Amino acid sequence: MVHPATDHEEAAPASGTRRRRFLTYVAAAPMLTIAGKFVLEGEAAAAAGPVAGQLPLPPVSGLMDFGDIMEIATAPTMELMKLEFTADNKVRFELPRLEVGQGLNTAVVMLLAEELGARTSDVVVELSDARPELLFNQFTAASSSVRTFWKPLRQMAATARARLMTAAAKKWSVSANSLTAQGSGIVGPGGRKATFAELAKDAAKVVVPSVPATPKKASEFKVLGKGMTRSDGRAIVTGKAHYVSDMKLPNSVVAVVVRPPTLGGEVESFDDSAIRNASGFKGTAEISSGVAVCAEYTWQAMELAKKLQVTWKSGPITDMSSADIQAKLADMAGSLDDSVNDDDGDEIDEGFDFAFVSHAPMEVNYAVADVKDGRAEVWVPTQSPQDAQKDIAAKIGVLDVKVHVTRAGGSFGRHLFHDAAVEAAEVSKAIGKPVKLMWTRNDDTRHGRMRPASHHRVKASFRAGKVRSWSHKMASVATDFTHGLGDLITSTAVESGIGKLPAAQLYFNLTQSVPYEFGATTISLHDLDLDGVNTGSWRSVHSGTFRVAEDLVVDQIAEKAGSDPANFRLDNAKTDRAKAVLQKVMEEGNWGRRMPKGHAQGISMHEEFKSVAACLVEINAADPKKPRVTKAVIVVDAGQPLNPKGIEAQMMGGLTDAISTILQAGIHIDNGAVREGSYGDFYWARQGNTPPELQIHVMPATTDEPGGVGELGVPVCGGAIACAYARATGTRPRSFPINF
Repeated sequence: MVHPATDHEEAAPASGTRRRRFLTYVAAAPMLTIAGKFVLEGEAAAAAGPVAGQLPLPPVSGLMDFGDIMEIATAPTMELMKLEFTADNKVRFELPRLEVGQGLNTAVVMLLAEELGARTSDVVVELSDARPELLFNQFTAASSSVRTFWKPLRQMAATARARLMTAAAKKWSVSANSLTAQGSGIVGPGGRKATFAELAKDAAKVVVPSVPATPKKASEFKVLGKGMTRSDGRAIVTGKAHYVSDMKLPNSVVAVVVRPPTLGGEVESFDDSAIRNASGFKGTAEISSGVAVCAEYTWQAMELAKKLQVTWKSGPITDMSSADIQAKLADMAGSLDDSVNDDDGDEIDEGFDFAFVSHAPMEVNYAVADVKDGRAEVWVPTQSPQDAQKDIAAKIGVLDVKVHVTRAGGSFGRHLFHDAAVEAAEVSKAIGKPVKLMWTRNDDTRHGRMRPASHHRVKASFRAGKVRSWSHKMASVATDFTHGLGDLITSTAVESGIGKLPAAQLYFNLTQSVPYEFGATTISLHDLDLDGVNTGSWRSVHSGTFRVAEDLVVDQIAEKAGSDPANFRLDNAKTDRAKAVLQKVMEEGNWGRRMPKGHAQGISMHEEFKSVAACLVEINAADPKKPRVTKAVIVVDAGQPLNPKGIEAQMMGGLTDAISTILQAGIHIDNGAVREGSYGDFYWARQGNTPPELQIHVMPATTDEPGGVGELGVPVCGGAIACAYARATGTRPRSFPINF
């Protein structure tokens, strides 16, 4: 019997959605092609600088960052974006990135509405299926989406506006220069108006617009920079927004996978005789990650999975626990020759440990797959849909794979991998039915992608309060970059003249830097391959730990030098933007005020993705085992701030992540098995952990282009929290989370 769709389940979308499309811009006229070529050949050449095969000094991120790499890689296929005008006067854009709650859809709505003169409510952004022809233009990663869309989307919309104005001018026999675009239409002399839909057919015939197709100047902005609540916010909070978990295909079954007790374990044998005759049972299937149990309903599948008898082969690290892994990392960081000596001054040599961290988004992994007749159709939230397409095809041996990208309920990098989609396709092929596959919370915590454990060794020499040399080595369990983004990084870096290095090394060099004048500076990443451990790019990737270790040593040097920690940072900051956010946060946060015993302030500054942020926190650590951040002040310079409300939301999320990973949330490994299993023992911050007082200040525009902000909050807030805790308790925390 087929389970009918309920009000909370979304019927599968038709393979070809029928819309009356009056006007389609593909390539958005020669202007977009020219812009793409300029970005690819002009800006890349200017930014590349270093000789191929050599890493520059200072670090690569001082000359080119990961966002620049993304702009170079995505430029050639920007001309394939689709901007359409529909019969009901909506502007539709097919977004080749994933909305994971970061507000990207809203930013795109604002960009298009600004340039077109459209109402934001008339701009509809929909997620694109996997499109192999887009090449590297379909990755959502590293705070790069707004930066890569900034020029081409505005140019596309400006070109559309010029054509619509030209069509209206011809229709009314007036000069196009006398017209304006506003309210999702073109307005002429005397208040005459025509909607975009009414002009679309004629505009499609315009070859050369009679007005310049020039994007607006910042001084002309009426939408951008003004702050907008999420365009999909109401749909999310009212339950109208649909996720893959809401889908129900006809004749489908629900699958839950029984997974090994140890990381990397494999099935030796299984016996389903105890559940074959149970109510709702629909079959079992051995797949690459375990044994799938299929049932009519989700709860049935979960209960039947508990009764399945499986004999397991142990995973490859059953003789290792967290302490063993951290010891290996510490040995790796300590065995390299990077001595920093200062015979005439003082030297600091410190080590810091950071635990594994689960991604733990509110939405567990879900996917729907229908494999039949030599083809596969899959619905999944994925940050790398083309890679999902390839991986599914390789796993099940089917070439015809269609991947529909669905909205994600959180991600933080988790959806760069698409494990659930591959598993759902495996199960569907095995049982011959459509499958809706769900990971349980325990699956997500124990077998999901984790931020790798790491050890940081920071050595510095200083004299007369001035740092003369600085060395920061990060030894980390290797971050898995085999999700396709690694190919983007390595290939584009070689073309840009940076040189050929492993993807993780390149990413590290393109994102990490020391934002202070610290003399001879060296930073490095050293990876430890650990079989069986599923790792992934967790929000802020290396920065979330790198900056914390640095900040604690900066505070230590300031103390030895008899200097105030904030003023020490201010005196040594490299850039005017960095000094400005530090000054602002010191002023707004009332830095240096007297505080009760067990309470203290901490401060940090972080630069990345062409943005700069400073954070000041106050902490109550009178009980060191139950610390509470009581106040946080964050100042953000995001270059050209497109949506201040979106920036504020990103900083709030980053602060919560930092409170969690610095104070309380981490993953233990015991003899090859993950100890934590849910939010019950993976202590992510709750409402009660958030500061009663929070201020976020977005600086006025300091550059002509937007910087990235999604990765900015975790490192800057983490550094401030760690320093505040150290000052409040009079200790030097060297292992995180502190209460673990």
